[in-house]
Amino acid sequence: MSLFQKLTQKLDDWKTGVGGTWGIWIEDLHTEQRWSWNEAKTFYSASIIKVPIMIAVYRQADRGALELSREVILRKEDQVGGSGVLQHLTPGTRFTVKDLVTLMIIQSDNTATNLLIDLLGKNVIRETMNELGMTGSTFYNKLMILPANPEGINQITAEDMARVYKALATGKAISWHASQEMVQILKKQQLNDCFPYFLPSKNTDIVGSIPPYEMAHKTGMVTRILHDSGIFYIGSRALILVALSEGLNYHEAQKGLGELARLAFDVYTGQE
Repeated sequence: MSLFQKLTQKLDDWKTGVGGTWGIWIEDLHTEQRWSWNEAKTFYSASIIKVPIMIAVYRQADRGALELSREVILRKEDQVGGSGVLQHLTPGTRFTVKDLVTLMIIQSDNTATNLLIDLLGKNVIRETMNELGMTGSTFYNKLMILPANPEGINQITAEDMARVYKALATGKAISWHASQEMVQILKKQQLNDCFPYFLPSKNTDIVGSIPPYEMAHKTGMVTRILHDSGIFYIGSRALILVALSEGLNYHEAQKGLGELARLAFDVYTGQE
C-alpha cells in the first residue's frame, strides 16, 4: 500500500467525524494521487484570494507592465481594518510593490492588498485567475470595503486553489524563478495556527538542523469561515493541501485543519 493510500484511509475516517461544511483537495505532487471532498463547492474566499492577487502582480512584472521595486505611497484613505500592520503606520510612508506583496501574504495585510488591487485593476486579477484555470472562482471586491451595490462576492473552490498551488509548485505559475520567489514568500507566513496547529515545533537544539517540514501556505478567516491552503513539504515529498470550511466556530475549524495536516505528517514520516 502506498503512503497516499494509507493517508486516504485516515482521511476517510476523519471525514466521518468532522462537523461543518468542507471543501478539500489533497494531492501528492510526486505520484499525482489525490483525495477530494466537495472540491467544486464555492466558499467565500476570505484572504485566500490574496494568493492569485500575488500571482497577478508577478505576471504583470514578468510582462514588463509593473516593477516590483516601484514605490507606492500609503495614504490615510487607503488604510482599512482587519489583518495587517499598514493600518497603524504613518500615511505618506513609501513601500515597494514587493513589500506590499510580502505583507499581503505573511501578515494577510488588507491595506496592502487593496493598494495592489488599485495598482493592478480588477480585470487583471480576473484574467490571471482565468489563466490559472480558476473557473469556479470569482473576484469582485477589495478587502474590508463593501460597495453599496456589489456585483458579487469573492469566491473560491478547493479544486481551483489546488490548481494555483500546483502551478506554483511546478514552476508554471509564470516562470520557475517567479514561482520560487512566491513560494518563498508563502513559506514566511506568520499566521500559523491552522494547518500547523498539531505539527511538531520546527525549533531544534542543533544549529542548522533541517526542519521536519515546511509549509508554503495562506489562511483565510471571517466569522464561521476558516480556510488554510498551500504546499506541504515533508522530507523529500510535497503535498498540495487545500481545506476550506464554513459553519464551525473558530476552534472547531482550527482543530479540523490541524488534524488534516497532522494526518499527512504522520503518514509521510512513518508515524501513523
